[in-house]
Amino acid sequence: QVQLVESGGGLVQAGDSLRLSCAASGRTFNNYAMGWFRQAPGKERDFVAAISWSGGRTAYADSVKGRFTISRDNAKNTVYLQMNSLKPEDTAVYYCAADPTFTKVHARYDYWGQGTQVTVSS
Repeated sequence: QVQLVESGGGLVQAGDSLRLSCAASGRTFNNYAMGWFRQAPGKERDFVAAISWSGGRTAYADSVKGRFTISRDNAKNTVYLQMNSLKPEDTAVYYCAADPTFTKVHARYDYWGQGTQVTVSS
């Protein structure tokens, strides 16, 4: 089992920045690729970003490329999502997830956090 706890969400204005954190415990963190997903009310859960276990490979949704950066610190068992130039359409609950394989597909992820709300006002 891997337990994941997100933090760092909040209410910000368009153009602001936020950094989300996801702290992992349980099994060896650096055995897992990590992903960030988001879900707005009434919509499906969408892929945002993913990072391989080593941090050497990353992937982003087109909607966040150039604005969001995923990173990880395996010594701290934590993955981050730096979000810059936030837009109202970024408003959602953000979830981190862990899986042994690097993937953008949410159904493939075995472990999920409880989510953190990000609200961007215009």
